[in-house]
Amino acid sequence: MLINYTLIAVNPLAPLYTIFMNAEYFFGLLLFLLIVLMVALLTERIEKVRRLRTLNSELTRETVKLEDANNELEAFAYSVSHDLRVPLRAIDGFSRIVIEDYEKDLDEEGVRLLNVVRDNTKKMGQLIDDILLLSRAGRQEMKISELDMSSLAKNIYADFDQDTKGRTVIFSVDDIPRAMGDRALLTQVFTNLIGNAIKFTGDKDISKIEVGFKDAKDDNIYYVKDNGAGFDMKYYDKLFGLFQRLHTQEEFQGTGVGLSIVQRIVSRHGGRVWGEGELDKGATIYFSLPKNLD
Repeated sequence: MLINYTLIAVNPLAPLYTIFMNAEYFFGLLLFLLIVLMVALLTERIEKVRRLRTLNSELTRETVKLEDANNELEAFAYSVSHDLRVPLRAIDGFSRIVIEDYEKDLDEEGVRLLNVVRDNTKKMGQLIDDILLLSRAGRQEMKISELDMSSLAKNIYADFDQDTKGRTVIFSVDDIPRAMGDRALLTQVFTNLIGNAIKFTGDKDISKIEVGFKDAKDDNIYYVKDNGAGFDMKYYDKLFGLFQRLHTQEEFQGTGVGLSIVQRIVSRHGGRVWGEGELDKGATIYFSLPKNLD
């Protein structure tokens, strides 16, 4: 019997070839997916950059508009304040002339009313001066130099000698560090804060006013502390508001602009202002200045 054997050629490398072809396919697919992902991420980043540039451009335009509005407002306040001085002087001058030349023809009530007019023109004049100071605090070009803050505070307190005459005032200045800032503007800061402390301790038998310092990481923190009338912390949000007063005009004279001026000046120096107080137990007003003012 003849037996036919059919030989079937089997390629022993076929499985490896199939695996290689499949691996190449999967590698290509993976590479394609990676490219798609990178393109998607790059597209998203480009879109984010585009949106960011658009927002920055809009923010720049809004900032310019805000600066223009502030400049116009300050110029308006400056102009109006100057224009108001002339009629105020006229009112005060004519009221004084009437009192001096016609006092005999006026009764006691008439003289009193004319003095009320003069007192109010003086208050209005003080308000105008404060508005001008507020305007200059935002517009004045700063000339930065190193300042002896201890000496500055002591010299300013000495300028209030007429306000402290006949009073017992204990004024102390700690060993506070020097600061980088504009001399004229920081002089105004201490003038307002020390002046407030002198005013609000007016009804104390012994007035205590302290100028001190607290260290911070990047800032020097200065403060003016007193044992005067203080304020209720629940009204703190009004403390630095323009024309805001936490005491009546009958209690303490003022226009409500002083702390707004302080806040604006300190803000221009890159610092901030805050306060603490308690009714009839005094107040402390803090302000910070950067240690390195660029």
